[in-house]
This record gives sequence, C-alpha cells and structure tokens, in this order.
Amino acid sequence: MAGQSDLNMSLFSPEEIEFMAEDELVEIVPNLRMDSLNFICGDYGPFHPQLAAQVPLWLAVALKKRGKCTIRPPQWMSTESLAQVLELERDSHAFQPLPFHYLEISRLLFDHAREDIPDMYMVRSLIEDIRDVRFHKVETNLEKFTASTVTWKNMSAMEVNIIRAFAGRALQAFYKHDNEQQAPDTDRMLDKQPQIPADRPKHNLKPR
Repeated sequence: MAGQSDLNMSLFSPEEIEFMAEDELVEIVPNLRMDSLNFICGDYGPFHPQLAAQVPLWLAVALKKRGKCTIRPPQWMSTESLAQVLELERDSHAFQPLPFHYLEISRLLFDHAREDIPDMYMVRSLIEDIRDVRFHKVETNLEKFTASTVTWKNMSAMEVNIIRAFAGRALQAFYKHDNEQQAPDTDRMLDKQPQIPADRPKHNLKPR
C-alpha cells in the first residue's frame, strides 16, 4: 500500500538515530598523553593523563576500545537523578527534561563502557522504566491527538520518531479539513446569482 510505504520512509531506523547521537559530547579521562586529533568535524585535544576532556561520543567509544581512556557518565545518568526523573514521570502527564538522545547515549555506554558506570544495573533498570513510562505517554497522547496537542515538550529523539509519520499526516488532514470548511461553495453562489436569459427580447427604440 502506498500509505504504508510512505509511513516507513518517514521513519529513521534505531541505528540511524544512534548514529546521530554519537555526535553528543561526553567527558573522558585519558590514561596517556596524546597530541590533538584533527577531524573534519573539529579538533580535540591535546590529551593529558587524568585530565578530563570533552569529545564526541563516537571518539570516546573509539578511544575506550583501544584502552586509552575511561568515560565519565553524564550527571543525569546517576541513580539519584534517574530515580527523581522516574518519580516525576509517573506523577505528571508532561515529559520530564532529559537529553534528546538519552536512550541512545545510555545504550552506547552500556555496550562499550559498562565498567565506567557506577551501579550500572540499577542505572539501566531505571532508564528502562523511564522509557516505558514515557512511551506509554506517547501512546496515550496519540489516542487523544488533535490539532491543538502538537506542543509536546521534552520528547526524545526516539519518541519523536515514533509519532513523526502519524502526527504529520494527521496535521495535514486537519489542515485540509479546515480549508474545506472555510472555502466558499462556488456552486451555491452561482445558484444564487440572477440568471440572465440567453434570448432576451429586444426593445424597438425607433420613434413611431
């Protein structure tokens, strides 16, 4: 079906969203001295042992794989912060502020730097609970979707991706419906206009 293919084309895959998340900055602690690294996207370094530096997540993972650094988890990934966010998510209809790529960042760190994350299993469990609560909110909002409910704030990349196709097509339908209601009915207007007979009698203007 054409509609189904359009829906699939408008969505990013989880791998594509994760690729975009890799440009987010994280903090590393090098364990050796390195000169600056020069890339098209920017220059990073020089690096010194035990002195923290900010680099893109993809570079942090590459250095971590080579045993050249540890990665410091961002502050929002602490158990205290996540527990507070989870409580607020459960008590509110609104989405709590989290990094746009919080799911992708945490997944990459779980895969490549789990030993650098204090209470890693608790952190992962809290993030999974937060994800489930927020995804439930997305489903609930979609069930109540109207043209006036498109100002959802603090949604993450994965959550936006879920509603992208549906919301876009729904708004197009609302826009089309409103325009059809506001457009004048040209057929009725023509019916109300006085009709001029085609064979109109001619008056004799000559004097008798």
